[in-house]
Amino acid sequence: MRIARRTALVTPAILAAGSASAQRAQDTLRIVFRDGVPNIDPYYNSLRTGLVLAHQAWDGLIHRDPTDFTMKPLLATAWNWVNATTIDFTLRAGVTFHNGDAFSADDVVYTLNLVSSPEARTATPSNHAWIERAEKTGDLSVRVHLKRPTPAALEYFAFVTPIYPKAYRERVGADVYARQPVGAGPYRVTAQNPGAMVEFERFENYYAGSPKGRPAIRKLVVRFVPDAATELTELLSGRADWIWAINPDQMANLARVPTLDVARQESMRIGYLSIDAAGRSGAGNPMTNVLVRRAIWHAIDRQTIATSLVQGGSRVPTAPCYPSQFGCDADAAVTYNYDPARARALLAEAGFPNGFDTEMVSYILPQWGASVQAYLQAVGIRARLSQMQVAAATARAWEGRNPLDLGSWGSYSINDVSAIFPVMLGGGGGNDYSRDPEIDRLLVEGGSSVDENARRAAYSAAIRRSTEQAYWLPLHTYVTTYGYSKQLNFQTWRDEMPRFFMASWK
Repeated sequence: MRIARRTALVTPAILAAGSASAQRAQDTLRIVFRDGVPNIDPYYNSLRTGLVLAHQAWDGLIHRDPTDFTMKPLLATAWNWVNATTIDFTLRAGVTFHNGDAFSADDVVYTLNLVSSPEARTATPSNHAWIERAEKTGDLSVRVHLKRPTPAALEYFAFVTPIYPKAYRERVGADVYARQPVGAGPYRVTAQNPGAMVEFERFENYYAGSPKGRPAIRKLVVRFVPDAATELTELLSGRADWIWAINPDQMANLARVPTLDVARQESMRIGYLSIDAAGRSGAGNPMTNVLVRRAIWHAIDRQTIATSLVQGGSRVPTAPCYPSQFGCDADAAVTYNYDPARARALLAEAGFPNGFDTEMVSYILPQWGASVQAYLQAVGIRARLSQMQVAAATARAWEGRNPLDLGSWGSYSINDVSAIFPVMLGGGGGNDYSRDPEIDRLLVEGGSSVDENARRAAYSAAIRRSTEQAYWLPLHTYVTTYGYSKQLNFQTWRDEMPRFFMASWK
């Protein structure tokens, strides 16, 4: 079947408006996202935009170099594995938080013990559930005890474990902290309206020696808009200097705008269709039948979606993970070719010769969701497409209300399947629509061994079972698209992390 491209084209009138100059003279980079962050506290949102904002204003113990993924000192200057479940950290002296408080071991112990506690109810508990406790061993030294061997621990410390200022957060409380956050990163938050805007200013007392470096641009103004069309209009009209996740069909037109640059970069993000095998959205619904799930896998031409819609070198993952992640064994996966006739036969065998009606919730680009909807419709699965903003769709998913859930997951850019499998395929969390005890067992086994061969074997078995049961369908890798002012020096990275603190004006 042909994929319809229902996109608004960049018109000459809009192109003319794109001549508005960037804010170089004001030394202010204006950034627009379309997924508003309701809570900027990095532990209390699971949005990629929230992670991006966190990396500008907060620092963790370790910095992962975006070029080669090597680990470098950040708030910790050294670390040592005492044994398989114990890590010692030596902390950096002379660091201050944005409010002037001195950084010390107390802040690290407070943060790690808080976010690893189930009572903390963080947005993604699996990111820190492996931490048993942290203890202070000196003013600038900490020992971290793990519940089990966690080979990917440094990845998590580097990407998703920013450090709170203990005294300030305890004094003002979690709610006030979310409105008036303080970190130790290269930028400080100066104003925000949750879900609408955030303003940052360069932190002039940012410590020397940080691998992030001192920001060249003085101010960042981040605004959230409701949809891709508005986001694009903001860039073209000169009211924004940087956007991303642009409809690929617009890239050629944008490249012709004399005031703009465009870029593409494949990322670790995977577009997916989550299928309610566990019956969370209603016991006995069609998706609880494995034949129906296999029919869905056969019904969608994923390669055409990757090539014609996503574009830019998008790939179809064979296994439910990003190919470079440790444990992502494509050979273990059961494969399903695009075969609408086979899909219809499986539906008939499952007792649905005339198909059925259902709902598919999506926050991805509408035309991408429409293509999946059309493929399902062609075999008799009449999926009503409910297009929502990211936060609303995610909330519904966590509540177990989505028979079919169309979204994306970037694994927090952690290069290990422990950042995707326990979130999407096991653990009983909000995004787990399989609720399979055997997969849960395999994921615990794979995530709690320092033996690489044992880890690989467990994860391979989980991949085999999850694909055999057709639980969570990986549709394509994302190719992140960027549009930004020609006056801006900006580097893209495969970890899908815009580092505005490394950007500069030409």
